[in-house]
Amino acid sequence: MINISEDNRRPGVFWAHLESGAKRPATKNLIPGTTVYNEQIISKKSQEYRIWDPYRSKLSAALLRGLEAFAFTPKLSVLYLGASSGTTASHVSDLIGSGGRVYCIEFAPRVMRDLVQVCATRKNMIPILADARYPESYVLIPELVDILYQDVAQPNQAKILVQNAKRFLKPGGTAYVSVKARSIDVAAKPSRIFDREEKTLKKSGFTVVDRISLDPFSADHIFLSAIFGER
Repeated sequence: MINISEDNRRPGVFWAHLESGAKRPATKNLIPGTTVYNEQIISKKSQEYRIWDPYRSKLSAALLRGLEAFAFTPKLSVLYLGASSGTTASHVSDLIGSGGRVYCIEFAPRVMRDLVQVCATRKNMIPILADARYPESYVLIPELVDILYQDVAQPNQAKILVQNAKRFLKPGGTAYVSVKARSIDVAAKPSRIFDREEKTLKKSGFTVVDRISLDPFSADHIFLSAIFGER
């Protein structure tokens, strides 16, 4: 039997206590009766919970690894860079609820087709076919956002985050970036790459709050959370 408990420090996050003794994050399903990536659904007291796979979501892995700066609350706006087919973005959709918005930037047309299908049922997710390296290509987003989330397998990952933050993130907003060392330089030592990307954020006006290794869920990755500008 799987038990569900609420995370008192992170609104909207629940913990599924598995029969194996492991635990996994979970979110209340905004669209009951549906799944996005064949994730496990648990029903308790007429409420449906989606178990959040840390091997398929860097944000889920970061929660398991002790993420402190958790800014996702109902009615907030999120710019998601590298939304892919919508796995993590759909859990963000659960967290911010029907009153929030997730602007989902994705570059690959094939993946975009899957993302559009997810957004068709999750009305708070808006798919945008664009390249996160060129934020000027999606300047029609009608608001500054509360949260900027990035998971792109590109060199200069911190630079991409900074460029988007300057255009779209509210002062005092929270940014999250999953840094994949092998996407930046396959020959360099990962720790050196991580230090360089963190330094880029700090030089650009961010205050870094979390620096979390995502091992064993994603090798050679760290997850950074940072506050942008004045709070």
